[in-house]
Amino acid sequence: MVSDRPISQTERKAWVFKMNIRLYNARILTMQTKEIMEGEVWVQDERILYVGDGADADAVFDRLHLQSIVWDREIDCLGNLLMPGFKDAHTHSGMTLLRSYADDLPLQEWLNEQIFPVEAKMSAQMIYHLTQLAVLEYLTGGITAIFDMYLTPESIADACVDMGMRCVQVGAVNNFSQSPELVEQMYQALNDRHPLLSYMIGFHAEYTCSKELLERIVQLSHQYRAPVYAHISETASEVEACRERYGMTPPVFLDSLGMFDYGGGGYHCVHMTEEDMEVFRKRGLYVVTNPASNAKLASGTAPIREYLQKGIPVAIGTDGPASNNCLDMFREMFLVTALAKLRENDASAVDAWEVLKMATVNGSRAMGLTDTDILAEGKLADIIMIDLQQPNMQPFNNIPKNVVYSGSKQNIKMTMINGRILYENGKFADFIHAEDIYAKANEIKKEIEGNK
Repeated sequence: MVSDRPISQTERKAWVFKMNIRLYNARILTMQTKEIMEGEVWVQDERILYVGDGADADAVFDRLHLQSIVWDREIDCLGNLLMPGFKDAHTHSGMTLLRSYADDLPLQEWLNEQIFPVEAKMSAQMIYHLTQLAVLEYLTGGITAIFDMYLTPESIADACVDMGMRCVQVGAVNNFSQSPELVEQMYQALNDRHPLLSYMIGFHAEYTCSKELLERIVQLSHQYRAPVYAHISETASEVEACRERYGMTPPVFLDSLGMFDYGGGGYHCVHMTEEDMEVFRKRGLYVVTNPASNAKLASGTAPIREYLQKGIPVAIGTDGPASNNCLDMFREMFLVTALAKLRENDASAVDAWEVLKMATVNGSRAMGLTDTDILAEGKLADIIMIDLQQPNMQPFNNIPKNVVYSGSKQNIKMTMINGRILYENGKFADFIHAEDIYAKANEIKKEIEGNK
């Protein structure tokens, strides 16, 4: 059942929040091109009203049949950079509890002996608070939307709405917990519940699902003509085990079931054959790469240059805070290009501009958020401001490449989601009480430890 809790005061405010904001004296990277313009962005309610140099303001007013706009806030950007927010296209937010809990172990030992036993003790209410902790980290790093796969979709939805976070959830069907019936229920409920929420069909991985379970996911996908996402070909052992079971690699096997007839994609995609890549190319599937997690768990380095050469779209995710352990898209962007260069023994492999597109435009489109990909009139106002007045951003030789190669979370001056500023100049919005969230996370840690 979808949560029948009363709508919180914060959630009510998120529904009715309206504000006119003018961001001026800015450098603007719309992500439509590599060019940076100087000008301003107007935000009305949850959408972008204008992007330009400001010289045509009168014409804009005429076109919109307005005499003027009364601004609730006018923000001098002081020459800093406005751009679309980062899209973290693979997360397990509630795993903040497990940050630095079970590090330096092989993947299967880490998962089966450390992670799964703790997760079995986690309640929906715990995951609500732990997800809020992750949201604090997302906001400080300029992440304006997440593609989250975890255990209790309703409490995750509640946490994100209460924090003002845009969240696309994906089903995590497996042999042990989430069922296709739950995924269908959440698909119907969460796609209509709130403007910040959406939900996609998905399953955990081939190796955690029986063939019968996978076939039921295929039926759901076909019923709703909907894309499907899952962990795919993360490790060499996963691929080999699938070959032993079905005589095929995971992408080929899943495609043989009709899993990707309506699109979707895979998380990790580290160990992929030419045939696997052809499946992705033919079906228009997204690869969501997670370089920090894959490096930390020694899973390998994904063939990013090959994906780009074959026209396979790539997005970027952090994975969960247990396997990463940092929810930081700056670090992920650097690793995507740096590891690709190392893998190919070619310093020209995977240009930084392509990586910035992965972190913004491609992430949006993988998540079905077509209104958050670029800065343009009519798009949703999911905007970040990057502080260029810091040593790591000087001089201005190439600002987009600077963001990828030398940028860090310290450069995030503002994070706006749905037209609402949630983080600005090192402080969260007034309704976000970070200290309370930290305290609750540590209470949960003690409670879980007491239940050993």
